[in-house]
This record gives sequence, structure tokens and C-alpha cells, in this order.
Amino acid sequence: MMKKIDPRFEKFAKKKSNAAIKEGFKQEKRQYKKARAEFFDQKKKEALQKQAEAPKIVREKIAVEQMPLNKYLAHGGICSRREAAELIKDGKVKVNGKVVTEPGYKMTDGDEVIANGKKVFITKDLVYILLNKPKDYITTTDDPQKRKTVLDIIKSATKERVYPVGRLDRNTSGVLLITNDGELAQQLTHPSNEVKKIYAVTLDKPLDKADFDKILKGVTLEDGPTRVDVLAYSDMKDKKQIGVEIHSGRNRIVRRIFESLGYEVKNLDRVMFAGLTKKNVDRGKFRFLNEKEVRNLKYFGKDTKRKKPEAEGLKPKSERQRPLTRSEKPKAENKKYAAGSKRLNTESKRQKPDDLRPRVNFKRPPKK
Repeated sequence: MMKKIDPRFEKFAKKKSNAAIKEGFKQEKRQYKKARAEFFDQKKKEALQKQAEAPKIVREKIAVEQMPLNKYLAHGGICSRREAAELIKDGKVKVNGKVVTEPGYKMTDGDEVIANGKKVFITKDLVYILLNKPKDYITTTDDPQKRKTVLDIIKSATKERVYPVGRLDRNTSGVLLITNDGELAQQLTHPSNEVKKIYAVTLDKPLDKADFDKILKGVTLEDGPTRVDVLAYSDMKDKKQIGVEIHSGRNRIVRRIFESLGYEVKNLDRVMFAGLTKKNVDRGKFRFLNEKEVRNLKYFGKDTKRKKPEAEGLKPKSERQRPLTRSEKPKAENKKYAAGSKRLNTESKRQKPDDLRPRVNFKRPPKK
């Protein structure tokens, strides 16, 4: 028979051991961690689902009257304006059943356009996709050799006919914009807009100071002279790692700059294009741009284009007058006091009342 416990000591008798208390804390901690992990997993799933659903950016109806044919194809999302001109010259475009080979052919309302056997519609939902391109993928819509293309990665993203803006060669990775907005593609690839691109370059050997300066001054390639906008070492301890900012869109331009000086580019990654970065986008993954990003792209470079001083009505920098230093500037005259006198200047606009003016013959009273 168990000994009966005095009611006054019941709370001490029922007290848990330290081991039981610790185990209770551990179980609570496990439950909290599990609930926290489930909460963030749910948030991640919702975010991925939101990314998978492309935002509908509907283009307003555009007036077709007197629009050039190549511009019409660009608005229809077939390709950029320059590529459309080549497509038309090759005889692959029909207007109202007749082949047209003149890119400047003026369209009229109601014209039916067929390019590469497909009817072109000018009003449609626009799609903007940012892809973090991996290596071994071709930046093209179709490859005769049946190699992997960037469109294979995003084929589940949209049913619209999209195409890449600009080119990244097979062994180059990084930021790539894919869209069906031909007008924007033309704007971002046109040389006059000087769209900025930043690359992370890994060389086979350290870049020495002499070659560093040569690249900054500009090098001459087989298709003419070229220069970078910014060149820097990514890591001063490892001078194989280089950062390059450039606006030229010539084919394999970054690789050819280093190859002309005897370097081999081991790895080339585009980290920024027209203000877009690959932040939060893993290699081989993609996401849709939001409306703010699309709006920024449409106005990208319009206010920041480089203008020559002469075009702005300014003199060249070498002929401009140097601003005066502080010591060279003329000293301002003191309005309150006349020069060389400690007396108050009575001609000043701000004058003190008679009772507040300093007394000249005022004497301090003697101390008691």
C-alpha cells in the first residue's frame, strides 16, 4: 500500500524530473521547427506557382495604316525589325496571298500577313521571360543540327511564339531575355541605344597590367576597333577573374578581345543585361518579368544616352573655363560694418532702434 502524501506537499511530489523537463523542451522545439518548415515550404510553393503564371501584359491595338511591313512583323512578335527585313528579302512573307520582298511595303487595315507559313496577328498577350542560360544550349529558335536550344528550357512557360533577344554563344551562360515583343527586342539590340551588359570572365592565366591598359585604351579586331566601358579585377588575389562592362553587341566580342592578346577565356557568364540580373534564378531556370521591370526595359537607355558636348551646345572639355577656387573668388563686402571700422554702419538697411544701439560712453557701475 502506497504511503499517503500530505496535501501540503503534493506539488513537490508531482514535480517532474529535470530529464523529463528537458525532453519536454526538446519536443516543443521539434514541433516549432516542423511547423516553421511547413510554413516556409507553403510560401515557396505559392511563390513558384505565381512565377509559373505569366503576368498578362496586353498590348493596345496599334494603327496598321501606313506601317512598314518589317515593323508590322516586329509588332507581331515574329522577330526583330532587322531580322524581319531579311525574312522579307528572302521571299518568306506574303501579304494578301502575294509574296512581298520590300521591307518598307506600307500596310493597310485588313491586310493578311503570313510569315514562314504562319498568320501574323498584331494584337496579342506579350510575354517577357528572364532565363539564366546554362552552357551547351544554342540561343536560337530552331537548330538544323537538332542541338538543345534555350526554347527547350521554357517550352512549358507559354504557348506564345517567343524568341531570344540578342545572342549568347553555346559556351556562355547567364542572363538572357526571351519575349514576343519585337519592338522591345529591336530597341534593346540596336547599337544606338548602347544597352549595357556586364560579364564575369575567367581566363587561363592572370591578366597583366600592360594588357589591362591595352584593353581599356581599345584593341583592333578583324571587324574594326573596339573598347570596353569598364574593366576591373573581380579579385585582386586572383587576377584570372575579370569583370567587363561593354555595350557593343558584336558576335563573341568579349572572347575575341582577350583572344587577340593571347588569353583563352575558360568561363564567360553574363551577370547583367539592360538592368536585369539573375538574382534568385538558378542556372537553367527562368522567371517572368513583372510590369515594373517591363516598363523599365521599355524606357531603358532613353534618358541615359551618351551625348557629345557639342550636340548639347557646350564647349569641349579642354576649352571650358576652369571654375574659380575659394581663394580666387572675390571677398564679399561686409554690409554690417564699414571697411576698417568697428562702428556700426548706419547706412545698412537693418538698423537697430535707438534704445538698442550700443552706448559709446557707457561705464559699468562700481561694485558695492
